[in-house]
Amino acid sequence: MNKLPDHFYRRQDVTGVAQALLGKKLCTLIGEEYTAAIIVETEAYSGIADRASHSYGGRRTARTETMYRSGGVAYVYLCYGIHYLLNVISGREGDPTGVLIRAVEPVEGIEVMLRRRKMERPGPRLSAGPGLVTQALGIGKAQNGVSLQEGQVWIENTGISVSAADIVTTTRIGVDYAGDDALLPYRFYIRGNPYVSKK
Repeated sequence: MNKLPDHFYRRQDVTGVAQALLGKKLCTLIGEEYTAAIIVETEAYSGIADRASHSYGGRRTARTETMYRSGGVAYVYLCYGIHYLLNVISGREGDPTGVLIRAVEPVEGIEVMLRRRKMERPGPRLSAGPGLVTQALGIGKAQNGVSLQEGQVWIENTGISVSAADIVTTTRIGVDYAGDDALLPYRFYIRGNPYVSKK
């Protein structure tokens, strides 16, 4: 096991963290069931100044309080009352930046993921989208605020190095409400990977 150290997450450059997470292995141990998948798509949220972020303008609520912790914890929230979404908190304490994990490519525990997703065979529908990621990996409300060092959810260095040429940079998905900030180039994905979500 080669977990990413806390200092990986605590850098001040959230877009850098979002790109560096590509190719890393997201792992869960939920109810004694282990699953793992390679991160292939991320989105950065740059905190108080970012109108697409839950913490825009310094907003602090029971839900967003996790965002204000030091980098290296999971921020899990319910979206539209339907899907849980997983974000990796970055930066220093009090600076609420984070990275949404948008899509992953399953590599271990695939049978468990298929059962959770009520699917018979692997394919992009298994985990190509942020709500599908959490379903497949068993992530829910109970994982909100957990340290990425403690063992329910963690991220490992795989030795995979994704070159700059293989990282596609685009605008984020589903943040039209954010005005000009919806146009920020804060979404990153591995070029040609079939598990990248569709707009």
